[in-house]
Amino acid sequence: MQSRTKRHLSPADLDALLRASAGIGCRVEAELTDGWFAAAYRVVLDDGRPAVVKLAPPPDAPVLRYERGITATEAMVYGRLATLPPGQFPTPELLYSGPEFVVLSVLDGTPWDKVADGLPPVTQSALRRELGAVTARLHTLTAPDGRFGYPAPEAALSASDWPTAFTAMVDALLEDAADAADAADAEVPEDAEVAAGAADAAHRRSPLDVPSAVIRALVAEGKGVLGEVTEPRLVHFDLWPGNVFVDVPGGGEGPRAPRITGIIDHERAFWGDPVAELVSLAFGGDTGPDSDLVAGYTEAGGHLDFTPAVRHRLALYRLYLGLLLVVECGPRGYVGDHLAFCRRTLAEAVAELRALG
Repeated sequence: MQSRTKRHLSPADLDALLRASAGIGCRVEAELTDGWFAAAYRVVLDDGRPAVVKLAPPPDAPVLRYERGITATEAMVYGRLATLPPGQFPTPELLYSGPEFVVLSVLDGTPWDKVADGLPPVTQSALRRELGAVTARLHTLTAPDGRFGYPAPEAALSASDWPTAFTAMVDALLEDAADAADAADAEVPEDAEVAAGAADAAHRRSPLDVPSAVIRALVAEGKGVLGEVTEPRLVHFDLWPGNVFVDVPGGGEGPRAPRITGIIDHERAFWGDPVAELVSLAFGGDTGPDSDLVAGYTEAGGHLDFTPAVRHRLALYRLYLGLLLVVECGPRGYVGDHLAFCRRTLAEAVAELRALG
């Protein structure tokens, strides 16, 4: 996926960056193009280890407020995951990190979305159950300072309680949307000969199709149910199948059981309500009370009680993800079908919350 936030380096420049910052060089084997935000390269380090290098966006790239310092967030999450017992949460090992990059070990397996269509239902069920268990173990991690919100200090989007932090997270996205619209207005050319530039600037508006005041009102109405969350837990918030690697011998019918080999892309993580995890998990299948995922989650010690208050919070988190998806289309340059999908996602979340109201 192409994105304006991807920083592309030549093999020589990438090698020089690692040598200067991590004390080890690399040989680039290939660019990994599936990512949506950060450029990534498959490399071989000087000591022979295969690795993946993820690069932070260029310093002048337009990023959202929560994305400021996002590489530090990912490095922090890897550090916290390393404190779990071995095998509890499969993920790459963080080999090196710096303000501009993380260097990770290479995972076995294949992204789930690449093989999902060929998996029999019994295999999908087993993997969803395992994913639920893995997620429950992730949610045992709590914020060391007791604060909710995004951990990167550059983001300044945290608070001592969840309603305040979540409201700040929503407000930041609305401010990002307003900034994108202002920038697009400023770039509209007067000369008809550069109409293509005007169209591109208009795309960067990331239109919400709903007034910001409506979104703020819906969040304000949910402060009571948000206040039920009293302990900040680590939430990945991007557990769609493309970020889950699986090993499925023989298409799920071989002698070895299918398994999850690793979960990647932790940069969207925040400290908050574990219920929010269900939003991205829903992109891979059912997350309802009787689902395989919830069964695995509860068997591993997680607690999910689908009360009216929990369902209200879940609707708020769908609103937040829909808002995030639409607003990020502007700086990343996403248009067409993807932008339309994001806008539908946001509109459906708004409609759901209005129905609850």
